[in-house]
Amino acid sequence: MKKLSIFTLAVFLLAVSTTFAQEEEINEFEETLMQLSKDAAVEYIRPFVSTFGNNLNSGWYVTGPKPTMFGLSLQVGLVGVGTFIPDDPASRSFSVDGSFRFTQSQARDIVTNTLGLPLLLPADEDELVTTISTQDFSVNIAGATIFGVSDDYIQISYGGGDITFTPPSTGIPMTVAIDPHIITLPVGGFGEYLESIKVLPSVAPQGSVGTILGTKAVFRWLPEIAIPGFKLTDELGTIKWFGWGVQHNPGVFFKTPLPLDIALCYYQQNIQIGDVFEANTTSYGLTAFKKLGIPLISLTPYVGFLIEKSTMSFTYDYTLDEGTLLEQNIPIAFELEGENTSRIIAGLSVKVLFFDLYADFNFGNYKAVRFGLMIGL
Repeated sequence: MKKLSIFTLAVFLLAVSTTFAQEEEINEFEETLMQLSKDAAVEYIRPFVSTFGNNLNSGWYVTGPKPTMFGLSLQVGLVGVGTFIPDDPASRSFSVDGSFRFTQSQARDIVTNTLGLPLLLPADEDELVTTISTQDFSVNIAGATIFGVSDDYIQISYGGGDITFTPPSTGIPMTVAIDPHIITLPVGGFGEYLESIKVLPSVAPQGSVGTILGTKAVFRWLPEIAIPGFKLTDELGTIKWFGWGVQHNPGVFFKTPLPLDIALCYYQQNIQIGDVFEANTTSYGLTAFKKLGIPLISLTPYVGFLIEKSTMSFTYDYTLDEGTLLEQNIPIAFELEGENTSRIIAGLSVKVLFFDLYADFNFGNYKAVRFGLMIGL
């Protein structure tokens, strides 16, 4: 059975960085998250999608290709990115009208707390509970997002209505009026770490090779692996990550050097965690840069503009009454798109011998800082 684990995605975000919870917290989080329907999960995850997507589209540029027909340029290293979580209520909490299916326990709470309900035999009451728990209801869903306060639990507000069921004692359909009711789920913001941070970090392994006709290729790649220390193999499988891009310096075709070097850029990448999570990103634009100094010691300021897109798809089973004869596994699948559509980049690269240290700031709907270290020629 596939299970969606936002904590797993957060751990993956940090890659080679530190983790921020114990394994028992993962299991607890998976259990509570399985109580979220599609509409609840979409709003819970939405801020994560935009910040993660912004991270993925950050950090591609290190140094642009030289305007040479053929040359040797090799670099490998790590890119560290941090996207600022917007300081607005929508990033920490949500309220949405949507659809929700109650468990047997929640349905019984609704029945028990309905005033004026006709006196029912136990078997008839059980049938009413089952009828409620096997259909979807229009409700209001409100509470914390993944970045919200941990004790801001998600509440399901049911407005009440008429329910028709067939009591076993009579075999005749019967309609009863059910009172409004609020169900509180044990799902809030994911722990003290995410509710207190201002910047969501990630780390990416990256390399580049060039130059042919003024063009350099850039890669991000991880082999298909399971995350050590986390029980993902049975439920989520393995992680796959591959990204690639090209940077082209059109100055290679000009006899007179341009006052600034320009790199036309295109990047895309794909990340998969088992059959549960998939992220796809694309970005393209241009970067202007100017190398100052000598080959082994130099400064390269740069500015750029990118148009971008990030989408993430989630596939899992929404499980009700797990482990009972009335267990229901409802397939859930949805895709969300990140809010950031373009960015301006300003940064500086410092090269000393074979080490290239760089940093930049990204301006867009979501702002980000990026630091990196590359080693190479």
